[in-house]
Order: sequence, then structure tokens, then C-alpha cells
Amino acid sequence: MISPKIAKITDYLPDKVVNFAARKFVDYMIKKHANIDLKGKENLNNVKKPVIFISNHLSNSDALILDKVLKDQDITYVAGVKLSQNATTNLGVRLVKTTPLKPNTADKEGLTRIINLIKSGNNILIFPEGTRSRTASMIEAKKGLLLIAKITNVPIIPIGIWGTEKFLPINDTGNMDKESFQDANIGVRIGKPISIPKREQGEEKQDYEKRALTTLMKAIAELIPEEYRGVYK
Repeated sequence: MISPKIAKITDYLPDKVVNFAARKFVDYMIKKHANIDLKGKENLNNVKKPVIFISNHLSNSDALILDKVLKDQDITYVAGVKLSQNATTNLGVRLVKTTPLKPNTADKEGLTRIINLIKSGNNILIFPEGTRSRTASMIEAKKGLLLIAKITNVPIIPIGIWGTEKFLPINDTGNMDKESFQDANIGVRIGKPISIPKREQGEEKQDYEKRALTTLMKAIAELIPEEYRGVYK
């Protein structure tokens, strides 16, 4: 992505300079390497803030691409805390509005922050899988989305994305500093607003949560090619 040594130098530069340079770099890389095919934006025409956007997750570039094609939506992205802790990926985090969440934990503080942002009128984008898929296909989602959706009761807009796993591939060793931009065709599909399903009378909580989460994730799966749908085929 960006050399760790160069990324480290940014610690000593003014934020405005770093943000300007990082934006120019990312815009150049997108223009040079990414061929973006966007469809479904008309589904946002009559939707009022706030909304919860949900998307599958394939690459550290997902938010960069989505922020570019949805720049008029003023979205705050839910990002794992480790992205801000890495010198290289932190540059990408600086380019989009984010709110941190600790993955694979009951991060009550992070969830409360997200809920308050939505209640204050902010659009939020969540990657419900909680991490990038290493198989380029959808993996099982985390239940945090259900809590946020139930408490806020706002429209949910599914987004399907593919090709970003080729644009900024995950490094085999897991070292994000070694990830680099490559030529790729990227598809982005925006679905129609949906709501979280209601719990049926007599339905066990665990059964309901599984059904509700599956319903939301399948709304994403329907927007992407079948080979990317994974556990939600």
C-alpha cells in the first residue's frame, strides 16, 4: 500500500499535509488501477438520513471505494481498531470518517458510540462479517448488527461489492504493510432499503437472531455474483 517508512514519517507532518497527500495518492491509485461499475444508486433517491449501510468485506480498499462512489451520502464507517494502529492502514482510515470497534469482543462502548451516531442523524456503514474474507466469498456475520438495527430502527441499505480482493489483495502473511494496489474490475451494487425482520410469536431468541441476520446478509448476497456469496448462497 504505502511503505511503512514513509507512513511513519507522516507522524512528524501537519495533519492537513498528510491528509492531502494521502487523498491524492489514493485517488491516483483508484484512477490508475480500478475500473468501477456502479449500479443501483437510484435506490437512495427517496431515502432520508439516517440509514445503516451494510456490505460484504473483501479488502482494506472496500471503504475507500465505497466512500468514493457514495461521497454524497456522508457516511461514517465502522472500522476495526487495528486499522488505526497500523502506520500504513491508518493513512487510509484518515481519508474516511470512521468510528472504532473492537472485533470479536463485546465492545459495549463501541456499540454505544455507533448507536448514538445514528440517533444523532449520521449514516453508518457496517461490514457485518467483522473482518475481510480470506476466501473472496461471504463468511458468517456477527450479531452486533442486529442490536444496532433493533435499537435504532432505521432503514438498512444493502451493498454488494466485488473485485476489491484483486484491487488491494490480502497479503498471504497477514502483513497489511505489504499489500499493494493492482489492476481490477470492481463491481458495486446498491440494493433497496430493507428492515430487520420481526420476531414471530413463540420463536426462540436464538432462532430469531439467526433468521434475521441471514435475511439481512442474503440481501447483500443477492447483489453480488454467485461465486462471492459463500455461506449465504
